[in-house]
Amino acid sequence: MTYTMLFRWFCILLVFCCVQSADGIADSRPTAVAGKFYPENPSQLSATIDAMLREAAAAEMEPPIALVVPHAGYMYSGQICADAFKLASRFSFDRIIILGTNHTTPDFQGISIFETGEFETPLGRIPIDEEIAKKLLATGKPVTADRRVHRLEHSIEVILPFIQKVFPKAKIVPVIIGEPNIDMCQRFGGILAEAIKGKNALIIASSDLSHYPSYSDATEVDRRTLNAMTRLDPGAFLAEVRRQEGLSIRNLATAACGLGPIMTTMAAAGSLGADCGRVISHANSGDVTLGDSSRVVGYAAVSFCRASRPCSEPLQTGTPIKDANTSALTGEQKQALLAFARNTILQYLETETTPLFRRDDPAFMEKQGAFVTLKKHGELRGCIGNMTPDLPLYQVVGRMALSAAFHDSRFPRLSLTELKDVKIEISVLTPYQRVESVDQIRVGQDGVLLNRSDRSAVFLPQVAPEQGWTRNEMLNNLCRKAGLASDCWKQGAEFHTFQAIIFSEQ
Repeated sequence: MTYTMLFRWFCILLVFCCVQSADGIADSRPTAVAGKFYPENPSQLSATIDAMLREAAAAEMEPPIALVVPHAGYMYSGQICADAFKLASRFSFDRIIILGTNHTTPDFQGISIFETGEFETPLGRIPIDEEIAKKLLATGKPVTADRRVHRLEHSIEVILPFIQKVFPKAKIVPVIIGEPNIDMCQRFGGILAEAIKGKNALIIASSDLSHYPSYSDATEVDRRTLNAMTRLDPGAFLAEVRRQEGLSIRNLATAACGLGPIMTTMAAAGSLGADCGRVISHANSGDVTLGDSSRVVGYAAVSFCRASRPCSEPLQTGTPIKDANTSALTGEQKQALLAFARNTILQYLETETTPLFRRDDPAFMEKQGAFVTLKKHGELRGCIGNMTPDLPLYQVVGRMALSAAFHDSRFPRLSLTELKDVKIEISVLTPYQRVESVDQIRVGQDGVLLNRSDRSAVFLPQVAPEQGWTRNEMLNNLCRKAGLASDCWKQGAEFHTFQAIIFSEQ
């Protein structure tokens, strides 16, 4: 064979490979938000979902015909999504129809089916059920195969790793619902129900709830949205969402960003026999350890099912927290906070996410200052606190646990192998009381906050006894901690005292 002939064969082979590669790309939708919304590393992603499924709410409910799940970053909404999949995991599904919403293609109004090939995640590829997809596509406009709307959309992608872990043999049908037109959604819901009738299929609507109001406003908006959602009436649900969006609630951009997917799912589930909506769990980004309560996004897991018992009572308006007495925390309450602190550190080390605090107890919701102290073999390994009573106690404990483990400048970041040797201590603080004289400071009973010359420092009540200090020695060290001369306390300093409820792991 001559050189010329070899070169021609090489060119033909190259073209063939390029064509195959192009076809492969066309039929495979690659990851778009891995490393942003959820872990990019396969091992970490798998561990993250495993951790969230372990912590998931154990909902005793009927088999779901359809679910509503959130689609934000796993740090914020992953646990609520896991709650829905925990329920679904008790049953068997081999086809999952995922209805996502359109965040990326403003001019798209209809419904787009990704009809052939596969979707990719760091856990591998998940095949499309082409039979169902093509059956849906054959109904004609507004149903199309416009793939550009899928290319960067996250509302379907973030759900796929949960499907891969819980239903590893399932096929999917990815659908993007564009404009939340109720007639379009109800019509397509009926078409979808007919296409999967008799099949072992689960419908999932991908939607977050309220966007960007304050924590308290979001709690009320989401309550009303969920109560309307569980009635399985698309028209009434749309009316309630639009009513809330017209109430001039500060910073409320939407009450449900997956309005189209939810209405379509309601219509499909109703056609398949669902007569009840049950709220599995709900929260908002302000409930997360690292969340900001001034501007939140709401999340919920909801099941649409055939009721075997009376349907859920409406969610009630939250009542103001009162009669919470953290000066008398019970032993069980103390253990719950210690367990949450440890689990927060452990889950962050393993997955870079944090657990959702589940305890509905006024004592944990009281706004309190607190310190978390880590000791390794009896020696200090980290101690960080928040003196200002501006967050619920559970959230302060979670945040300070992470700060003590990873952000105490005196120590390197805590490693996973070290955690087993670490003992956690929590100090819950009482409100400050200003004292006019250092003689009023009770060594061993009072914590002390010093302020002087725009500098400040604090010692917990247990510090002086642990170090064997007298009052003057404690004050000298407090001045040095503030970066001032050791006798700064003798003139021009301001003091506040507080007490601490101190408890630690056994």
